[in-house]
Amino acid sequence: MTIHNSAIIAKDAVIPASCEIGPNTIIGEDVVLGENVKIIANAYLEHCTIGDGTLISPFASIGTAPQDLGYHGQKTRTVVGKNCIIKEYVTLNRATGEEGSITKIGDKCLFMASSHVAHNCVVEDEAIFANLATIGGNCFVGKGAWLGGMSVYHQNLRIGEYAIISGFSASRMDILPFCKADGRPAILHGINTVGLKRRNFSPEERKNLKEAFKLIQARTHLLSDVVKMLEEQFPNDKNVLKLTEFIKTSKRGIYLGRDNKMENVEM
Repeated sequence: MTIHNSAIIAKDAVIPASCEIGPNTIIGEDVVLGENVKIIANAYLEHCTIGDGTLISPFASIGTAPQDLGYHGQKTRTVVGKNCIIKEYVTLNRATGEEGSITKIGDKCLFMASSHVAHNCVVEDEAIFANLATIGGNCFVGKGAWLGGMSVYHQNLRIGEYAIISGFSASRMDILPFCKADGRPAILHGINTVGLKRRNFSPEERKNLKEAFKLIQARTHLLSDVVKMLEEQFPNDKNVLKLTEFIKTSKRGIYLGRDNKMENVEM
């Protein structure tokens, strides 16, 4: 174990011998580090679990109290997965609400400088937050989603898996899986072709998703009718079915098309 002599470590912290703790790091109460965690310097941790192999850069704050006036010291925490990269000034707040609630970060996520995850969020594996990307409380970010720099997202919304959203975008509504989105509000611009290729989606899978998005954006039918049509047309395509399920379970609605119109779905 390598712990710099200027680090301040709470008595109840769990730190394996394989970890490296840099200068001026503060590890407060209720912290559990996995194997081979490296904290470079000047970071602040409390009420959190950090997975194996995660790298934490200077001035990151993990497990700090939520920015919620309804929080009154309940014992909650932040749980970070394995092999994440957390860059400078990132903030990952712990949960609010009932004791035992968590903010959950998956494996192999990248949080670039000054990005922010608020209380009670769920961020799945391999998500990327570019510089200053910010999500409000109770948001969900799907596997492999890419949030552009300085983009902001209202509390309680969902960003689907493998979506990519351009920098300086903003949304108060859900962002569909597998798509490209851009703007304020962030609207759909087809499928994330490059990202899906990199994730080894087959040509047929990409073709089916492209056809599905064309039908969604055509605006010739109610979105609830489009969902039924897609389920009939692609009954065995798991990706299209994920897309229709995401639409059916949307509570905040979805921005559609270049005319900035939005639609809620009642199934």
